[in-house]
Parts: sequence; C-alpha cells; structure tokens
Amino acid sequence: MSDYDLFNGDADGLCALQQLRLAEPRASQLITGVKRDIALLGQVRPAPGDRLTVLDISLDKNRTDLERVLAAGATVRWFDHHYAGEIPTHDRLEAHIDPCPDQGTSLLVNTALDGHFLPWALVGTFGDNFDARARRLATAAGLSEQDTDALRELGILLNYNGYGAQVSDLHFAPDALFRRLQPYRDPREFIAADEAFSQLRAGYARDMSLARALTPEHESPSHCLLRLPNEPWARRVSGVLGNALAQQAPGRAHALLTALEQGGYLVSVRAPLERPDGADALCRQFPTGGGRSAAAGINALPESDYDRFLAAFHAAFT
Repeated sequence: MSDYDLFNGDADGLCALQQLRLAEPRASQLITGVKRDIALLGQVRPAPGDRLTVLDISLDKNRTDLERVLAAGATVRWFDHHYAGEIPTHDRLEAHIDPCPDQGTSLLVNTALDGHFLPWALVGTFGDNFDARARRLATAAGLSEQDTDALRELGILLNYNGYGAQVSDLHFAPDALFRRLQPYRDPREFIAADEAFSQLRAGYARDMSLARALTPEHESPSHCLLRLPNEPWARRVSGVLGNALAQQAPGRAHALLTALEQGGYLVSVRAPLERPDGADALCRQFPTGGGRSAAAGINALPESDYDRFLAAFHAAFT
C-alpha cells in the first residue's frame, strides 16, 4: 500500500497538510506545484488499496482522474473549498468540501481534527485572506495580538511563495517548503527557528516594493485593474498583491493581469471583501479559469480576450 498527499502549493494547502500529518504521521509521496497547478490527480497511477489525501484543489478540475483513481481501487480523502460541481458518491471517497466564501481548506481540516492544531489552521486562513474569520478564531482561542499578527504574516508569506508560472519562480518548491514546516507542531516555532521565514520575508518586501510602484490601468470606486510585467517578481506577487489591495479597499473588486512569456496574461481576481462572491463565475467564463467565489483566476487569458475580460469584470461586480 502506498500513500500520496496531493496539495495546493499555497498557504492553505500547506497548512491543511501540516495539520493532518501532525495528527496522522505517515510516509507519503508529495504531489504539488505552483498555486495554479491543480490538475494533480493525473500524476498518480495507484494500485488497489493505495490511499490518496487531496487538499485545496478543485474536484471539478480533477473529476475524470478521480473516477479513474477510484476505479483502480484506491481510497480518496478530499478537503477543499473551491467549486466542485456534483460530488460523486462512492464508498472509497470521503469528501469534506464546502465552497462557502469564508471557508478555507485549513479550516475544514481543523474541524475534522477538533481544533488540535488551530494555529496552523489560522496561518492557512490568513494566507487565503480570510482575516476577519481568522481573527475571530484567534481571539476565541485566547491568542495575543502579537501572536495573531505573527501567524498572519507567516500565512501571507507562505501564500506569496506559491505564486509563479513554474516552480523556478518560487523561493522554495512547495514540497520542500512543507518538509521544512513538518517538524514544527506550532507555527511560532517555525518562525523562530527556520531561516526560510526570514528569506520569504525579505523576498516579499522586495517584490511588494516593485508592485506598489505600479499605476492601475483602470480604476473606479468599484473596480481596479492592474497589468504586471513578464517578470518573476510580478508572478510571485500577483496573488498577495490582490489580497493586500482587497484589504485596503474592501468595497472594490480587483483584477491583476500578469504578462506571460508566450503572450496573454495570468489573471488573479478578488471579489470585494464586503461582497465576496462572483470571482469564480467570472473566471469560469474563460477556458482556463476557475477558483472560488471570493478569489479566482485564469491561467492563460489571450490578448485577444482582454476587452471581453474587461467587460465581464465590470459586469460581474456592478
């Protein structure tokens, strides 16, 4: 019997897996990638009795491979908060899927584990930009403001590390970063002991300083659209910049279009925090789009579709 852990390379995926493996240690093959690399089940050819744990990736985007994996005799445990479509009923599929706007995968795992590793769940929740939900939980748990802010910063940095067109854009490959997190039962121990934290902090500061110098291409009280250049720093910062802008202007929708080497754009969309809905529906209008209601994206928007996207962006958040 073999074990496979398949997870999104962002903060929510990392922290969901961290909680599970602290609760249920096991040797497993890690399958992950940059944040947008979500068709992960296609990499697995299981034998009967193999166990797959799938975290923070859309079931809908992996439906055909899920059917194949189940038919091969594997068991699948799935935690996610993205659009799933119809969830199959199967005696070897355990699905914990909830697409509510402020529900993250780390929180779903936290619930399944009765809150035993809440600080890690908070890191993932902050990383996914659910600040209000995370702060309520931190307050209820009696965490100090200083500790809460430290967990928030780590969540932002882990999320920042997940963005890029390829793993070479990242400071740390997500599987390597998980291995660095794995020894620490408490994220505050990781912050204090592992130099990866300071490396991510320094990289984030450099990239965000470049990003803050950009001027929006379209801006109104309800919408903001930025174009970013075809540079590794721009690809790294696209997600966390969108989150930061959403926090600064919670009544406004944001779209960040990062130029791709082959032409066109990588798109990140953030619905207004005051009305966190519609981002996934907008992005699914385009062939490589998907995500969740509050935050979604398009992996490759052709230049020829720019005007159509701009019109759809304005229509989605009026």
